[in-house]
Amino acid sequence: MKTLKILVLNGPNLSLLGTREPEIYGIETLASIAQDMNACAAKLGNVELEFHQSNAESDLITWIGDSRGKFDGIIINPAAYTHTSLGLGDAVKAVAKEVPAVEVHLSNTHAREEIRHKSLTAPGCIGQIMGFKGYGYILALKALVKHLRG
Repeated sequence: MKTLKILVLNGPNLSLLGTREPEIYGIETLASIAQDMNACAAKLGNVELEFHQSNAESDLITWIGDSRGKFDGIIINPAAYTHTSLGLGDAVKAVAKEVPAVEVHLSNTHAREEIRHKSLTAPGCIGQIMGFKGYGYILALKALVKHLRG
């Protein structure tokens, strides 16, 4: 079985998880989410994960653009850029045929402020998972691997 390489991208302020508004985002840190994802990847077998977080929109766009030929899929939590970044949305769409993406959010964005109800990145993704805090990343990983393996 081919080893799947999955790029996991996290947008602005996600480095503050665990202390930032835990009533919305939970108490897990980005490091603990990565640890849980790596454990899940090991159980799934032949899945390698690479993690990046940036507060800079340009970093996220560059990592997505560079993903072709290196990664089989992307799990992305664009955070606030979900609702504001045409560039990030365009980047996801540009690689979608070669590198499918799943969008994940810790909170249910539809239960929050109206500005958070529209995603500019979702149209380029094969699906969205939201509202399950850190476990949403596990759900995204399982869904993406199932999609990639057929």
